[in-house]
Amino acid sequence: MIDLKVIRSQPDAVRAGCAKKHIQCDLDRILELDAEIRSIAPGVDDLRAQQKAAGKGMAKATPEERAVLLDEQKALKEKLRGIEVSLNELQAELKPLLLTVPNLPAAEVPEGLDDTDNVELEKWGTPREFDFEALDHVALGEAQGWLSIETAARIAGSRNYVTRGELARLEHAVLRYALDMMIERGFEPAVVPVLVRPEPLWGTGYFPGGGDQIYKTDDRDDLYLVGTAEVPLTSLHAGEILKASDLPIRLVAQSTCFRREAGTYGKDTRGLYRVHQFQKVEQVVIDRADDALSLQHHQAILQNALDLLQAFELPYRVVNVCGGDLGAPQIQKFDVETWMPSREGYGETHSASRFHQYQSRRLSIRYRDDEGKVHFCHTLNNTVAASSRILIALLENHQEADGRVRVPAALQPHMGGAEWIGQPFRKAAEESDESTETEAS
Repeated sequence: MIDLKVIRSQPDAVRAGCAKKHIQCDLDRILELDAEIRSIAPGVDDLRAQQKAAGKGMAKATPEERAVLLDEQKALKEKLRGIEVSLNELQAELKPLLLTVPNLPAAEVPEGLDDTDNVELEKWGTPREFDFEALDHVALGEAQGWLSIETAARIAGSRNYVTRGELARLEHAVLRYALDMMIERGFEPAVVPVLVRPEPLWGTGYFPGGGDQIYKTDDRDDLYLVGTAEVPLTSLHAGEILKASDLPIRLVAQSTCFRREAGTYGKDTRGLYRVHQFQKVEQVVIDRADDALSLQHHQAILQNALDLLQAFELPYRVVNVCGGDLGAPQIQKFDVETWMPSREGYGETHSASRFHQYQSRRLSIRYRDDEGKVHFCHTLNNTVAASSRILIALLENHQEADGRVRVPAALQPHMGGAEWIGQPFRKAAEESDESTETEAS
């Protein structure tokens, strides 16, 4: 959440931020409740002070005075109870309203309603022009016996997949490469739970508003399956006051991720683009409350993802996400979209976000500076590699005419040195042409 002092002192800026993100919240009611609470709270403190003073006077009072003081204490207690009930009711109404207030977007965030209004910042690589009929990842994977959507559907329903053989090995290689790269760059590896209590989801900003995308266990456990390791990673230091000397904290984790993909049926239904379960390597940064430093981290975690895609020889573009596509928690977000031939365009594979104090206020992640003052931290995160979508790009961009798939040099050490995966299952264009000419003669 954002600081209540900001809402109080800069209501017009908060309204403008809500408008830019196309998010509605009852700012007027929040300000009314805040004013009422601030008018009542000093009275509570005053009554408690009177109670304390009267308690001290009891020891020196005569029996007659003590009887009077007891009556006064009783009256004070009743009055205080009534005010505290009112105060608790006001605070109980205010808290959920505060959770609906979005983070203020950076000035650099473009105006816009949805992802069609995102602004392209850069491109790398040239989409390949095939001199043969290219297959999509499903046709290619099924022909090689690597991929089964049908089997997965029998086991777990729609929007699931099974990889086997060389494709399963390639999936592991992608994740291993991503994890190794991040460890080499100074990120601390962690293995984290994928079942979490509701508090980490509230704390990272997935509640309220994102519940329709999250799988929940039964009420007996009250646990949720995470859609990203961001949730447990960012929550590792919830409720702590860190030393400034321990910052920044850079964390990386590989985890299974679960998403219901509610509301997307009929969209991207073929293949691996929108699935309920996948593997992902996630990077998280926790550091001091310094806007310039936070922006540096943002560029760094974005570059980590771009370096991985370049190593995999995959064309991509980076977009500055517009206000309407940004979501409540982020100050700013850069999406990385990788070229996918079957889509005849770029598909989102990474989202690099910075939050300033939005998540740390909810999770109470703080640090003590050199002067002893306590501040809320800044947090950031970004995908390193999400297996299912990276597999789409690898298979489709690196396929050859005979049906095999070239393994980028960066991944070959994780593939036993293999330069190719798969067996030829169709003739190359030249062979097909020669065969046709022979038959004609």
